[in-house]
Parts: sequence; C-alpha cells; structure tokens
Amino acid sequence: MNCKAAISSMIALISVAHFAGATLHLGTVGETYPVIEADVVAELRQEAAKLAAKNKLPVSRQMKTYQPANLHPLPRATANRSFAVDMSYTLSQDLLDGQDRVLYAKGYTFNPLDYIAFPGGLVVIDGADARQIEWFKKTPYAGNHRAKLLLSNGSAFELTEKLKRPVFYLTNDIAERLRLEAVPSIVVQKEDKMLVQEIVLPRDKQGSAYAKE
Repeated sequence: MNCKAAISSMIALISVAHFAGATLHLGTVGETYPVIEADVVAELRQEAAKLAAKNKLPVSRQMKTYQPANLHPLPRATANRSFAVDMSYTLSQDLLDGQDRVLYAKGYTFNPLDYIAFPGGLVVIDGADARQIEWFKKTPYAGNHRAKLLLSNGSAFELTEKLKRPVFYLTNDIAERLRLEAVPSIVVQKEDKMLVQEIVLPRDKQGSAYAKE
C-alpha cells in the first residue's frame, strides 16, 4: 500500500469512528462552529438522484439498488477466526503541505488509535444474505447504536429503513486496512490494536453466534 492509499484508508477509518461517536482531540485553532452530521438516508437520496438523472430511472429504484463503486464484497465465513490488526503506519515518503513544506518526514510512524476510539466497534455483514441479517438482529450489537453496521453487499437504504438505524458500506480501503476476508465479522478496539473476529453462522436456527466486547 503506497503512502497516499494508506493515508486515505486512515481517513476512512477516522470517518467511521466519527459516526460512532468517537472523540478526536487535536486542539482548537481559530473560530469554532457546530458540526452538523449528514443524515445517512439523505445522503443516499442525493446519490440516488444523481444516478436517476444519469440513467433516467426513478429515484426510489436507484435508492434501493445504489452501491458505491468501491464496495468491497466478501464471502461468508467458513471458519471462526480471530486476529489483531496493528494500525500503525510508517511514512514511506515525506508528507508535504500545500506549499511543499514537510509536515511529517519519511520514516515517521503513527497509530490512529492513539488519537481516536471505537467505543461500539464495527459489524460487517452481507446485506443481501437474509441469514446474516437475522444473525445481526440477535446479537447485542443490534441494540447498541454506538456499533456501526457495514455492508459488503446489499442495500444500505433498505436495511436503514428495516432496522431503523444508520447502515454504511464496506469500502475497499477499510476492508484492506482491517484485513477483512469474510463475513460476518466483528471489529473492536483492544488497546492500541483492532481485534477482528470472523464468525461462522450456526446451522441450528435456534442457535446463536456472536462475540462480546
């Protein structure tokens, strides 16, 4: 992963943490203004309207079928697996500002988890798989709105309406940075690392399988 891609993935993860209610303290410079978070459904409506205008299809249909170009599909897990991901990154080149001044020199190592926190964690499922949706609804994460639900497939709009909670898409940069290979997956912060748990769905419909924080 090159420097630009790595920085992009860090920004994407920080954005998810922001939606999760995480705190990021970098000090205050100049005047401050209230932050207004965009409504997830409203954003989907805007994207659907753009696609509808381009493809001349009804907005409602575009909203239900919309998926980002960088959506990262994942297969269903065939084995339970747990591993830790070190989020630290070392710059392979100088990071410059808009005036070509060095902000951070080549070789500088940082860990975004030193500055942000994921209090609720991430849950990743295939939104087109009914079993995974039902599995999610039975986990403690379904009632915890600090946990962010990401889809590797399916319609975020439809699940947002069905589950009455924000639903996001799993993009390539986040999947690659967290080394996700299968769903359902649960990602929680453990000190300065992220713990990823890939879970095999139970065969027994009355069974349950989920990881606790």
